[in-house]
Amino acid sequence: MLRSCYRPLERCLGLRSGDGLLWHKDLKPHASGDFSIAVVQANSTLEDQSQVFTSPSTTYVGVYDGHGGPEASRFVKFSSEHGGLSSEVIKKAFSATEEDFLHLVKRSFPVRPKIASVGSCCLVGMISDGVLYVANLGDSRAVLGCRVSVGQMSRVVAQRLSTDHNVASEEVRKEVKALHPDDSAIVVNCHGVWRIKGIIQVSRSIGDVYLKKPELNRDPIFQQLGNPLYLRRPVLTAEPSILKRKLKPEDLFLIFASDGLWEHLSDEAAIEIVFKNPRSGIAKRLVGAALQEAAKKREMRYKDIKKIEKGVRRHFHDDITVVVIYLDHHNSSASGRFKRSAAGYTTSPVDIFSNSD
Repeated sequence: MLRSCYRPLERCLGLRSGDGLLWHKDLKPHASGDFSIAVVQANSTLEDQSQVFTSPSTTYVGVYDGHGGPEASRFVKFSSEHGGLSSEVIKKAFSATEEDFLHLVKRSFPVRPKIASVGSCCLVGMISDGVLYVANLGDSRAVLGCRVSVGQMSRVVAQRLSTDHNVASEEVRKEVKALHPDDSAIVVNCHGVWRIKGIIQVSRSIGDVYLKKPELNRDPIFQQLGNPLYLRRPVLTAEPSILKRKLKPEDLFLIFASDGLWEHLSDEAAIEIVFKNPRSGIAKRLVGAALQEAAKKREMRYKDIKKIEKGVRRHFHDDITVVVIYLDHHNSSASGRFKRSAAGYTTSPVDIFSNSD
């Protein structure tokens, strides 16, 4: 009886949906339409963080996929600010965030040296006055669903708006090698996976200070943590890729997601799911589709994966964050229903409630 009384509260708070490690918000308004958000946790500590800021004139989306720990993704999440939009402003915001996190690492390093190896991919989207900006570091991804007409029929096509800064891509490997012509081991293949210095797959991030500050690797405190890493120069950067796009009537929706989704779903498959299904709970549906694919790869069922505790579950899939933004009002900075509303702020939990704990 107590359990049956608790379930309505869980649904109201967006805490559960049959999977103790899944959190979601089915549908909320923003200036240009609706949005949906969902997160599923696999790691012992959730390393994905996300936020959606809405006002009558602007919509801001952030997806931050941490690695080596949650500190960098949480730092980006809590320190994000909103102001006038331009590519230059966005670059300065990324640079300021990187510098602020570097200061945090320097202050914490004597007592927490491992923080030097913590980093985060960073994907942000901003919509204002019918103009979209997408900026990213790492391999989280933004994909646009566009309507196209074929005769009397219409269908949706996927258009990738972000750049995957991952050395799994030959183009990114060439870019990294060109920056380090004197280092033949700058990118190496480790058991079928390409990695920079045999360590990390992404070439751009917030944090990962030990790969950006060669002098740090010479510190005796850091060397005690593992094998010394000798760098001639930084091997990662925090320079974002930025895209600016005037939204068009045929632009239907945007998917912002961490690489945990794209590991299991193609751009086209994700776009089809959003196009062919109801809006409410669409982010949760995308997460579920990815987990179904993850289960198939292990010859399991998703309902069996649901029973696995966080931490252990990371062996089956990564943390996954998905934000779906519907685009209904390109030519107006504020829809009639949203104009009367105050600014809103939706942020994913720092950690997901789990029945297994």
